[in-house]
Amino acid sequence: MNAATRDRTLAREVTATQIPSGDKIPLAAGTKVMIHQTLGGSFTVQTDFGLYRIAEADADALGEKSAAADHQPVAALADGSPDPEAIWAQLRRVYDPEIPVNIVDLGLVYSMDVEPMKEPAGYRVNVAMTLTAPGCGMGPAIAEDAKSKVLLVPGVAAADVKITWEPAWNQSMISEEGKMKLGLI
Repeated sequence: MNAATRDRTLAREVTATQIPSGDKIPLAAGTKVMIHQTLGGSFTVQTDFGLYRIAEADADALGEKSAAADHQPVAALADGSPDPEAIWAQLRRVYDPEIPVNIVDLGLVYSMDVEPMKEPAGYRVNVAMTLTAPGCGMGPAIAEDAKSKVLLVPGVAAADVKITWEPAWNQSMISEEGKMKLGLI
């Protein structure tokens, strides 16, 4: 898609996440934006007054189609529990809006486990992740994006995404694929 086709005018008001502060800001209908990045279903856009992330649910305001239908997770396992591979696939759809590599390949996800719940019946997914820098204001937005995508997996009744700083993240944690995308190898 060429740059001219990436310029958009918002068809309706949206609540966007300001980058890098993570603040929720309303962008009015009629606001001119330029789409910089479309990864994991969300949109990183530039306006005359800064960078913002627009959620996949607001794709229509940009004249775009939501990618959610193209990424429906497979069914739950025979015992009703969520498929761990489907959970990892959803986590690979989560991006820092300033980095074109998903959080798994960036090495930001430290652990993911599935545990049965009694009330309500079902399964909880617990994710421990970090960020590339402790001062990143986008941390809560990235964690919420991860949680919302994990909740789409059949069999998941609840999800908890915690941000941790131990161990501290470094570039050696990036996967080979991530390093290639970033031009590090």
